[in-house]
Amino acid sequence: MTITTGQTRSSGVGAQTGAESTPHAVVSRGGPPGPGKEQGPGGLHRLLRRTVAAAESFRHRYWDTLPARLRLLRMTVLLLTAACAALLLVAALAVSRTWDSTAERHVPQTVSAAGLNLALNDMDAQAANILLSSGDAGRGRTDVPYAKATGFYETARHTISGNLRTLAVAAEGDAGNERAVETLAEDFARYQELLGRALENDGRTGGKADALADYRDATDLLAERLLPEARGLVEANDHAFDATYAAERSHLATQSTVLVALGLALIAVFVLLQWYLARRFHRVLNPALLTATACGLTALVLGLQLLTASAEQLKIARRDAFDSVVALSRARALAYDVNADESRYLLDPSRRSAYEQGFLAKSQQLYGIQGADLSSYDAKLADTWARYRADHEDRVFTGEFRRELDNITFAGEREAAERTVEAYAVYQRDDRTIRSLVARGKEREAVAFGISWDRGKSNAHFGAWMKALDDVTTINQTAFDNAVRDGRASDTGLLSWVVGALLAAGLLTVLGLRPRLAEFR
Repeated sequence: MTITTGQTRSSGVGAQTGAESTPHAVVSRGGPPGPGKEQGPGGLHRLLRRTVAAAESFRHRYWDTLPARLRLLRMTVLLLTAACAALLLVAALAVSRTWDSTAERHVPQTVSAAGLNLALNDMDAQAANILLSSGDAGRGRTDVPYAKATGFYETARHTISGNLRTLAVAAEGDAGNERAVETLAEDFARYQELLGRALENDGRTGGKADALADYRDATDLLAERLLPEARGLVEANDHAFDATYAAERSHLATQSTVLVALGLALIAVFVLLQWYLARRFHRVLNPALLTATACGLTALVLGLQLLTASAEQLKIARRDAFDSVVALSRARALAYDVNADESRYLLDPSRRSAYEQGFLAKSQQLYGIQGADLSSYDAKLADTWARYRADHEDRVFTGEFRRELDNITFAGEREAAERTVEAYAVYQRDDRTIRSLVARGKEREAVAFGISWDRGKSNAHFGAWMKALDDVTTINQTAFDNAVRDGRASDTGLLSWVVGALLAAGLLTVLGLRPRLAEFR
């Protein structure tokens, strides 16, 4: 008995010792599992099992039961309403920035550059008119034309200085525009110096020849540097505005597409919720969800209206209004250059051929007639204009006036544009009178007719042409200002209603599902 019992305990101890030693042997051979072991087949299987388990847990929590599905659909509604609201807020902020850059940067820069171009031509024309009307150191002066030319000269000089300041401020941060404005300012200082010297020499007895030499240097600087620089600024700023416009219109189109997708998904979730509730709770409609669905539809419609209204106001501002403003601004600057060429023609006989060709070239830029020279221009203008009046689609002339006539949009615009062309035709006929008088050796009569503001004389007709041009420009500028105002108002006004409708849709969904979910607690 004793021996047997002892053997039994000894055997038990030995078995226990053997059992304990086996795991140590395994650990010693294989080593402890580490991070690298997860990358083996066993680790991959464990990762897959965990993924499946997580998916099962998610499915059990959010899909296996009716309460889970209702919670999932509620969360989807809230996410979709939040996504719609975020999309519209981002779109509204982007459009607001576009309106700001348009109204505060692109347009002022373009208009100031165009005004600078015009004022430079006017200043040069008035300098020529001063020299033509001043006599010899004041003797033989033509008082009314001289006084008007002096006044317009000073006005143009101050306008140029103001436009340069505006352009300098607007160009801050744009290295290219900053350099262009600096160069313009330096060249204008030199130009003023030359004109000032010309007018000073003109005040001396017998100083007309020296004054004319200085004026030639000034007008050469104007033609070779100042006007190309000013036109370059107009084009650069207009292109920058156009690029901003095109980018924003593209963004609005994309955002509209995304909003439609989100809105339709939201309505689909509302329909699915109503179906679940009707099927499982035997209720035909849930009033809160029905109202939420109406709010979602309202938000979708108003959101699309906000985006499309913004795109439409941008189009009106850029294409319908400002394209015409730019064309008419170019036309006005060319008009002053044409008028200056006429005065230069009278002032400087040695350059008459060049100034005559310049007058014709710029006239063709305003109202282009193929194959016309100065001797045939009036007759062809009358013929092509009659054809246009009979058929507005008849492509019988080109130029800045044609750009405007092809972009008629607003009430009264066509009539104003047509009056402008008719006033231009009168001015052109006056020019032929001036050249005819010069050809017959009646230069004093030609000068008197060309620079006089008396009724029926050339400058009076030029003033009537500019008045008509201003009228049609004002129509388009007013339309541009209204588009900016309406675009900003639609953004702020509609946005608050859309966001309110989306918030109401989300809140009503939560409230509508709360009693049903409470039944499962």
